[in-house]
Amino acid sequence: MEGTPTAEALSALRQGLLIQGQPTLKARARALKASELAAAAFPERQPPIRHRLQVPTAWLELELREGRNRQVRRMTAAVGLPTLRLLRVAIDLMDGGAPLSLDGLAAGAWRLPSTAEEQRLAALLTPSASGRRGARGIRS
Repeated sequence: MEGTPTAEALSALRQGLLIQGQPTLKARARALKASELAAAAFPERQPPIRHRLQVPTAWLELELREGRNRQVRRMTAAVGLPTLRLLRVAIDLMDGGAPLSLDGLAAGAWRLPSTAEEQRLAALLTPSASGRRGARGIRS
């Protein structure tokens, strides 16, 4: 993202923001340190993202509890840190299990879910005895 994250910007992301007239849920937000960036070895982007010598850039780690259209970009822009690059590294099914990791997948690549992942996904879509569907309790 473009700019240096301040404590106030990170706090606003954590508390939730008003985006398109609707409040967002609280999010986990933290600035990544240089040592974490070196260890992460993010793949190069083609074409490269613009590079400005006078404008600092930083990486943030955001963990959302909802997934609205362009939500990360809108949230970071609202605190004055426009997103230049966005990488999804995991998807939490909110079913109590470990997040589905995207480790090892190249940009644009896909894979079939493992048997265990497939069972977890199916359980989220299967109506329960209480008449609710999935982990979010969507009524049928």
